[in-house]
Amino acid sequence: MEYTKESIHDIVLAQRKFFRTGKTLDVNWRIRQLLRLKQALITHQKELQDALYEDLRKSPLEAYLVDIGPVIVEINEIVKGLKKWAKPEKHFSGLMCFPSTSTTVYKMPYGVSLIISPFNFPVVLTLGVLAASICGGNTAVIKASSKSAATTEALKKLIADTFPEKFATVIGGGHDIADICLDERFDKIFYTGSPQVAKHVMERASQNLTSVALELGGETGNWAIVRKDTNLKDTARKIAFFKLCNAGQICININQIAVAEEVADKFLEELKKQFIRMIGKEPENNPDYPKLITSKAYEKCEKLAKEYSDRVVFGGKGNAETRCFAPTIIYPVDAYEDIVQHELFCPILPIVPFKDEEVDKILDIIAEREHPLAMYLFTSDMKWADKVMSTQQYGGGCINEVVLHMMVKGVPFNGTGHSGMGAYHGEWGFREFTHPQTVLKGKTHFNLPLREHPYSGAKGKLKMKLLKGFEK
Repeated sequence: MEYTKESIHDIVLAQRKFFRTGKTLDVNWRIRQLLRLKQALITHQKELQDALYEDLRKSPLEAYLVDIGPVIVEINEIVKGLKKWAKPEKHFSGLMCFPSTSTTVYKMPYGVSLIISPFNFPVVLTLGVLAASICGGNTAVIKASSKSAATTEALKKLIADTFPEKFATVIGGGHDIADICLDERFDKIFYTGSPQVAKHVMERASQNLTSVALELGGETGNWAIVRKDTNLKDTARKIAFFKLCNAGQICININQIAVAEEVADKFLEELKKQFIRMIGKEPENNPDYPKLITSKAYEKCEKLAKEYSDRVVFGGKGNAETRCFAPTIIYPVDAYEDIVQHELFCPILPIVPFKDEEVDKILDIIAEREHPLAMYLFTSDMKWADKVMSTQQYGGGCINEVVLHMMVKGVPFNGTGHSGMGAYHGEWGFREFTHPQTVLKGKTHFNLPLREHPYSGAKGKLKMKLLKGFEK
């Protein structure tokens, strides 16, 4: 289907009309739609896995592990907790509001939402956000990525088979179609992608003062810090797994590693061993190893590896035909070189050595740059790690682990500053897609003239005394 300004406008109007029927306000109705979405995922699992292999060469297991399964887990969590989250909150109005005693906070959906999803995890970062939108009681227009074309087509079919267009629909196309969508007046926009495009989204949303949530990458790169007291084999094993996942095309992946120079050589050897153990000596020819999304992305990665070829200590080669590039370690790299000042989004991994006793200098460098989406610490010094994690600014992270923080039930996934704004997953997604509306119930009897004129004289003095008493 070819989308036009008129056809997209008609879709938004139809969704707004459907929202105004009030049908989505029924929490039981929302739960039924979520269960339909879950069943659709199960029914279309093979189609999605095939599409993810075509777009990114994700093996069926990896596709389910990181893209399909997490949506099912997310829906299960939402279905279990939604009635509790959506229940109106009752509050005592307080003495200042006497004779009113009751105030209610209703959790109201925004209305018609626009979800703009990326190519790298096109299922979980589309349907996971859709689940949050549905649980909040919204309708959804989904602008899926044109780069992951096969998965976008599979998602279009899945949603069309599951929901009427007036409730949820997937739109394909490039940036021109995204801009047509942004021309429309939506009630909530949720964008996942780059900080550069996010600025454009926010600018367009500002024309209608539309509420925006952004999940972005680490613009100046997500760091891992490896101290000299860490378990090197365990650390290397986890980092190798993570860097191989989706060929490094992950917004929360490790962009660069700061390694204590006292253990740098041993760590590098261990990291090489773990890469080989997991994916072999020629990963670019391994059918289980994902590929880069486009030829342009491959060429950018290859160019960067050639630029630092004199410091490539592992990998550094690829297969242009399949767009697979080997995990590539570059060492040593200074913390102020260009390669560690922007997001790489590929399997290249720069290593920055530092003196362990000067780790605070690394932390200062991280703090001076844009806030990362993720941070990872590897150490046996939990006192130090806890202090760092509770004082640095970043989206989320792990101590002696990678990625798993975003899989924990009941906690938010979010960024801050250039790595994003807003949060979702579970109840946090419900909050992101609803607006709390406060309603006080007044009384028609026993209303005191406290708030009314006169404000001076004896009556004014009495009123002031009562007001200060109520403040307690």
